[in-house]
Amino acid sequence: MRAILLSVGAFAASLRLAGFPHIENIHGSHWQVLALLVAAWGMAETARCLRRKWSFYHAGVLILLYTDLMILAAIVVMLAVP
Repeated sequence: MRAILLSVGAFAASLRLAGFPHIENIHGSHWQVLALLVAAWGMAETARCLRRKWSFYHAGVLILLYTDLMILAAIVVMLAVP
């Protein structure tokens, strides 16, 4: 639960730092690097939940890891927007 909250919170913070509600003010911010680090920390916390033997729990954790990867990619894109 902590990992999911870290990743989603970092994504929400990155959206706010990019000026999301006002589409005409979208910009990159150097503070988004912190959101990127927090999202990476959330992904590492999610990866700790993986088990060696495959099960539906393992599949759910893999889906969460893919979600974290998409969050990281979105933050990198918002960071690169001039």
